[in-house]
Amino acid sequence: MKILPSKMRVNRATGTKPLYRRFWFWAGLGVSGGIAASIYGISLIDRTLPDQSELNAVFREQTLTIKAADGSILQQQGEATREQLKLEQIPDNLKKAFIASEDRRFRQHNGVDPQGIVRAGLNNLRSQGVVEGGSTITQQLTRILFLKQEQTIWRKLKEVRLAQKMEQELTKDQILERYLNLVYLGSGAYGVADAAWVYFSKSPDQLSLAEMATIAGLAPAPSLYAPDKNPEAAKRRRDLVLLRMQEDKVITPEQRQAAVQEPLTLKSSSPKRVQVESPYFTSYIQKELPKYVSANVLKSGGLLVETTLNPSWQKVAEEAVAKTLRNQGRWENFKQAAMVAIDPRNGEIKAMVGGKDFGKNQFNRVTQAQRQPGSTFKGFVYATAIATGKSPYDSYEDAPFVVDGYEPKNYSENFRGSMNIRDALTRSVNIVAVKVLIDVGFTPTIKLAHEMGIKSELKPTYSLALGSNEVNLLELTSAYGSFATQGLHAEPHGITRILNRQGKVIWSANFKSKRALDADSAAIMTWMLRNVVEAGTGGAAQLDNRQVAGKTGTSDEARDLWFIGYIPQMVTGVWLGNDDNRPTYGSSSSAAYTWHEFMEKAVEGMPVEKFPKRPKLDGRKGTIKAQSIKPKQILNRSIASNDDDSEGESARNSDESGSSRRRRSRRSYSQEEQQSSDYTPKRRRRDRSESSSSNSSSESSTPRRRSRRVESDSPPPRRTRRESSPANSSGSSGSSSSPPSWRDRLRPPQ
Repeated sequence: MKILPSKMRVNRATGTKPLYRRFWFWAGLGVSGGIAASIYGISLIDRTLPDQSELNAVFREQTLTIKAADGSILQQQGEATREQLKLEQIPDNLKKAFIASEDRRFRQHNGVDPQGIVRAGLNNLRSQGVVEGGSTITQQLTRILFLKQEQTIWRKLKEVRLAQKMEQELTKDQILERYLNLVYLGSGAYGVADAAWVYFSKSPDQLSLAEMATIAGLAPAPSLYAPDKNPEAAKRRRDLVLLRMQEDKVITPEQRQAAVQEPLTLKSSSPKRVQVESPYFTSYIQKELPKYVSANVLKSGGLLVETTLNPSWQKVAEEAVAKTLRNQGRWENFKQAAMVAIDPRNGEIKAMVGGKDFGKNQFNRVTQAQRQPGSTFKGFVYATAIATGKSPYDSYEDAPFVVDGYEPKNYSENFRGSMNIRDALTRSVNIVAVKVLIDVGFTPTIKLAHEMGIKSELKPTYSLALGSNEVNLLELTSAYGSFATQGLHAEPHGITRILNRQGKVIWSANFKSKRALDADSAAIMTWMLRNVVEAGTGGAAQLDNRQVAGKTGTSDEARDLWFIGYIPQMVTGVWLGNDDNRPTYGSSSSAAYTWHEFMEKAVEGMPVEKFPKRPKLDGRKGTIKAQSIKPKQILNRSIASNDDDSEGESARNSDESGSSRRRRSRRSYSQEEQQSSDYTPKRRRRDRSESSSSNSSSESSTPRRRSRRVESDSPPPRRTRRESSPANSSGSSGSSSSPPSWRDRLRPPQ
């Protein structure tokens, strides 16, 4: 007889089963195992989900939105929403139409609606097709923002989990607002505002009830229910949405009946998000972005970039450039133009026109074109001289001059003898500028130019004084802004803030102004540059009732025509020329005229401010130490030895014998026309006489063929002008009282 263990004997005696043979043991083990597995599965899903701080995203991934200073959108890339509406801006019936169509228990569930899933399944079975989805609005929003569209169980599980987390992070109104701004509704429309425009050319508040139901019905399958492609399917879907709205007691039967009977009338428009405003500026912004955010942030996208651009000024700038190209460009043989306006107090770029037609050529002539600045560079030469302690009334001899084999020439090829620095700047005398550069030195001049904003390389050559070193329009304009701010320089920039997908600021502008030039020297330079506009080569830039300072510039054979001018609140630069560097027949007065056309309208409503008064000159000490150049050889010739016939003088110059006037002018790099004509865009200004030009009539040279002109900051001498003062006749054939011909009327006003 087999003896059983005592424990089994006890179990038999008591009638109890072992633990492992009990049902509840295995049931409990299964439930606990399922719970553990669920917890593990949820934790596994959670590890693949975005961080909780990202759940309040307001932009899709891979998008970029660039806005102007007033909040208007300049450009969008990717699946972006043109208009981000607040929930209160969206009509109540439009919100209720989407809820009735997509998520009837939106206000009751916590992100996932089991009842909705069962109801959708039954409805789909009855109709033998997919007529209703089980995803809630919250689930759809998570899919839009964070998930791809693949149809997998794993994606669905992540969608459910994300929806639950989002419901904990955001309110129902926040979720609904984001959804209505981001949902794709076909034909390139993202969000209800885009859809209202694309299908009906209306804003959401202008939509009828039937139109609202049509838009709401697009969400499940935009391509299937698109009213512009499948009008019958769109009407059936619209009527179903209206029925659900009636069932949910959102609308009355009468309202539904009226909406159902309304014909489906479309008025299609292109999506606003594909429009690009100010393309030269927005392309510049995109190239600047890598300076401020990492490559990973740019790659993930979802960025909102707020910029400095003033849309109204931008429009005026585009009009001014187009007008100049249309009028002066025809007659003066230049095909391109560029303009940039900057607030010198903070460096913000307010307007930028990089060329004639961005659609044909994306090359930005404000930031990418390196050109010779001509006589505009003289501003830095004279600023250095003033900062070393020189007086505007220090005199130099304007006479034939050769230094180390380099012979600068004046445009007129005539000489004025002794003249002070201020007059030399006003008349843009080349020989005096080179002599001043020799006195102050290459190093101080180059250092000051760089501190004021010039970033391009500057080489220590004598022709530096005449603008032989290439720069771009943005840096040159920014550098002149340092004069307007009494010597302070602010880095030019176009971005104020960058926001991420959650609407959080990840970068903001914080450019501090730096001292580049002492305040007294800057004020003296402004006083001198005002004289350039009031009595010199920049006369076309004058503005009524406002003080204007600036400088013209023209490079070899008038290939580049410049004017950089400023008022206390704004500095604007203009360049005219050809991309292939062909010579023009124009003058920098055309650039000054373009500047005037822009500024005259841009300053409307802007307070009138004055520049600081000129400081006392007596006893003033320099803030920069001069480092005079010691040339190996200087050859001075007296003015008396210079024959009145400039051709004869040219032949007598040993270093130019046998060469043409064009070759001779090329050697001079930058030769400014020594006229102080009052070239202005308004006829009433033609009759103004200039005190500084009273001695210039006797210095007029024989008019030269256009192809031989090197630098002219006044209109070409061959033009016929009506002038009332002999003081304005330098380089002119004389005044005329006859009315202008139709050809003259098409040319820039004098």
